[in-house]
Order: sequence, then structure tokens, then C-alpha cells
Amino acid sequence: MEKNRNYFIAIALSVVIVLGWQFFYMNPRIEAQRKADAALKAQQQTAQQVQPGTATPAPGVNTTAGAPVSGQPAVGTMRLDEALAKSPRVAIETTSLLGSINLSGGRLDDLRLKSYHETVDKMSPIITLFSPAETKDGYFAELGYIGDDKTGAVPGPSTVWTAPEGAKLTDKTPVTLTYTNDKGLTFARTISVDDHYMFTVTDKITNASQEPVSVASYGRVIRYSLPTTPSAYVLHEGFIGVIGDDGLIETKYTAVDKEPTTPAKATGGWLGFTDKYWAATIVPPQTTAYDARFSHFADGQPRYQADYKQDAISVAAGQSVDVKNLIFAGAKEVPVIDKYEESYQIPRFDRLIDWGWFYFLTKPMFKLMDFFFRYFGNFGVAILCTTIVVKLLFFPLASKQYASMANMKKMQPRMAELKEKFGDDKMGLQQATMKLYKEEKINPVAGCWPIALQIPIFFSLYKVIYITIEMRHAPFFGWIRDLSAPDPTSIVNLFGLLPFEAPTILHLGVWPMIMGVTMFLQMRMNPTPPDPTQAMIFNWMPLVFMFMLASFPAGLVIYWAWNNTLSVIQQAIIMRRHGAKVELFDNMRGLFKRKAPAETK
Repeated sequence: MEKNRNYFIAIALSVVIVLGWQFFYMNPRIEAQRKADAALKAQQQTAQQVQPGTATPAPGVNTTAGAPVSGQPAVGTMRLDEALAKSPRVAIETTSLLGSINLSGGRLDDLRLKSYHETVDKMSPIITLFSPAETKDGYFAELGYIGDDKTGAVPGPSTVWTAPEGAKLTDKTPVTLTYTNDKGLTFARTISVDDHYMFTVTDKITNASQEPVSVASYGRVIRYSLPTTPSAYVLHEGFIGVIGDDGLIETKYTAVDKEPTTPAKATGGWLGFTDKYWAATIVPPQTTAYDARFSHFADGQPRYQADYKQDAISVAAGQSVDVKNLIFAGAKEVPVIDKYEESYQIPRFDRLIDWGWFYFLTKPMFKLMDFFFRYFGNFGVAILCTTIVVKLLFFPLASKQYASMANMKKMQPRMAELKEKFGDDKMGLQQATMKLYKEEKINPVAGCWPIALQIPIFFSLYKVIYITIEMRHAPFFGWIRDLSAPDPTSIVNLFGLLPFEAPTILHLGVWPMIMGVTMFLQMRMNPTPPDPTQAMIFNWMPLVFMFMLASFPAGLVIYWAWNNTLSVIQQAIIMRRHGAKVELFDNMRGLFKRKAPAETK
């Protein structure tokens, strides 16, 4: 009785944990995502998508070199079209980007990603990454200098740069902006961009005065609002950087609300912000020491800021020096990020993608899936092929697992004899059992190791499907249009036949049900436990997992269903080879067979 009570307590706790996790974590995430998508879509529909301005100053703007822009409105109150029309701009258009450079401050504050849309609908608005400081979702990158009395005014947030008439930044035509102050310092800023998301900003500082001057460069990425996607424990979103000897630093937004994160002075590295699929980072000059900082400011417009300040450099009279920064602003595409790390020698830049603790498994897993995708053109098929490869790699372990199970089944009659022989003598039964295992060369825990070793594989695959942008909006077949999102169908509304949306807590799609069936069949490959409580757990577990995985990415559910199917086939083959009976069909018949009524005396 005591044993059964413990089993029931374990069942109750398991159900409470699963339902609590579903209700308090996954369901709010899904609802938040739906609301965020709806709000963003409405905002994009109402905002006017204006074309970037030219280098011609907007009316009423003071273009005196070094003078602040006049008529500055309250920060964060303008519509996008108003903010873009307010200041002189140079258009940006490449194969991947659309936007403009703000000549007031020389900022990158208007950037959209041409290849990515808000939803799976190709007619939905494209992703907006950067927005001007005057909008409520301000997000921008800025480079400037700090001088002294000898230098005069140096480029900063309010500096108005001069651009050639009709200038336009493309991946084939760089743009050079200029600014000269009253002390004889000329700054020529050449901005170029590749066909993806890397901007190269080279400032040539020429000192035409009669004495040397010193200037310190700075760079910062500022954002006003947080990502609209709900946060998840498996993914870091927030401040990120590789700062010298401190290495990779990942800081949550909440961590800087009270005090900034200030790594030690360093040489080399990068810093900025990372979202689930997008990022904005600055790579400062790699040979000069700098101080980095992650901070939050509540004065005026609340904002988060990742910045660096370089040690001052000297510019001799009549001489010039070059200061080079890189700015990455775009989608975290794995091949692109890896290419930047290699070609620009950016330390550990691939960690901009959150591969997690199992980096050594997660990234190779993606590489394998990407290989199959390039061959078949479908990431769903790539998941199926990757599962087969993983199964083949683990085949020796699985063979030992099922062989151990087969041998254990063969020993059941002798085990029954030992139990009858020793009765209540538990110590004697244990010693006799271990002796039997030793004689027959059976390892009773051999079947556990393959399962334990596959847990990191499963988690790595989950990470790949959840974090990589390649999975975003990647279709499978039929109704699965996005492998990174849950199966959109639900049994509650008869898979879309009834005209209403199923409640989140009752959401159960086709693929989770397929997974549940395959899990049920896999469990039926083994004998039903004789204990009634254990048998009940055995029978209900697939149903619990069906509901638990209903809110997981469809790609992961497809993997699990396919993995279960392959496991059933694999187990049947191995157990036949070892002369053990395959229990599936007998267990299925026994499940639906009615028990005969007990005889009455």
C-alpha cells in the first residue's frame, strides 16, 4: 500500500509539473507572441514606408558645421516618416538592406532587411531593424569622437556631415562624408557595405593645424524598446560581446537596470545587442585599448546602450591617421557570421548565435542539417535525414541497449525461480541476482546509457530549430509553413474545419498526435509492467507528452515522431537477431482484449 501511495504521489507531481509548465510558461509565451505579431503588423500597416532621403538638408535644419540640429522634438514621439524627413540623409540599398544614413550625427538609424518578412506571408512588411531616435522604437548605431580645447568641435551626435550630391550607398558604391571644424581638423568618413550586413566605416583624420592633437573615438549602439518576441530560457537576448581577456559576455537587460556592466580595459573584440534572429554590433579598432560598457539610462528617453571609448590617439601637425570600425547590423545567418569571423579576424564572432553549452554538438548538428537542406531544399526533409544519421551513429549503443533488454527477457523465468526460492530474503535475492547477471554477462544498466547519451543530442537539435534563422519560416509539407513555430492545427476545432481558434491550453495539432502514436507504439514494444500503477503511467505517458510537445516547434515534434518510428523498427530488428520475442502485437492485442470475468463459487 505504501509503495502504491508513493507511485500515486509521483504521478500527481508529474502531472502538476507538466500542466504548470504548459499553463504558466508555454501558453503565455504563445499568447504574447500572437499579440506582438498582431501589434507589429498593425503598426507596419499604418506607418508609411517612405523612401530614404537624399543628401539635401531638410527644410529648417541648421547645416552649419558642428552646430546642433535646430527644432529638435521630444525624443520618441515622431512617426517613422516624420523622423526620416526631418534630417538630411543618404540612401542605402543593397541586395539585403534598405534604409538611409542620417547625416545628423552620421548615424545608421534607418535599416530594413529585404529578405525577411514579419510573418510567413511574403506580402507582409519586411523586418525593420534600425529606427531613428525620434521614434518610440529608436534603435541605431553611432560613431564619434571625444576631443579637447585644442581639437575644437569633433564629430558627435549633433554633427551634420556633408555628402556628395546624389550619393547613395550600395554594395558596389561606398559613400564618403566629410566634416571640417574651425581648428583645421578634417574628418573624411568612408562608409562601405557588402552584399549582406557588414558596414566598414573608415575615418581619415587630417590635422591641418600647427600643433599635434589627440582624439578618442567612441562607438555605441542604442535601443529604446526591448524585443517583441517572448524571452526563453534556452536563448540569450540582450547585451553581448567578446571583450579582450574577459571573453564572451552575455548580459540580460534586467541586469543593467541598477548598475552598468563594465569589463576590464581590453584590446580586440566586439559588442552590441543580440535578438533571437537579429543583431547589431560594433567591432572597434583591434589594436588600440578601449573601455566597454553595457548600461541603462532612465534620464530623458529610457534607453539601453552598449558602448566603447578608445584610448586617445595623437595626430601630428600636417599628418593624417585612419580609424576603422566595423558595424554588423542584420540577420544572424550562420554561414554569413562564420565568414565574417574568418575574413575580418573577429574573435569568436560565431558566438553571436547562441549555440549554448553544447556548442560542440549544436553547431555540427546545424552543419549536418544545412548540408541536407542544400541537397534537398527542404529543412523538414533535412531533419528526417539528420535523424537517420544520428540513429546510425548511435546504432552500436542502441544495439547494446536492446541486446541487454533481450537478455533480460530471457532471464525472466530464472528470475521468477529466484524470487520464489528466496521469498522475503531481499539480501539473498539481490546477491543471487547479481551472480546470475555475472554468469550470463548481463549489465542491467546497459539499457540506460544510450538514452542518457541521447539527451544532449535532443537538446542540441531543439536549440538548432529554435535559434537559427534558417529555420524561421522554413516550410515542410502540407500545413507546416514554419518549422520553428508550433503545429498550427488543433483537434478542438477539427483542424480548422470549425470557424474558431482553439484555446492555447487545449491546442493539440496533427503532428503532436502523430508523435504520441509513435511513442505509444514504441512503449508497446516492451512488456506492460505487472504493477497496476506502473502500467497506468506506461499508458498515460504518450498522452501527457502529446500535450506537452503541442507548443514546441513543429520541426522538433516531427523529429521526435520520426525518431520513435525508427526506434520501433530498430528495436524489432535487433531483438529478432537476439532471439527475443517482439512484444508489440501481443501487447496491442492484450490492451484491447477484454478480461474474462472472475469465476463465482
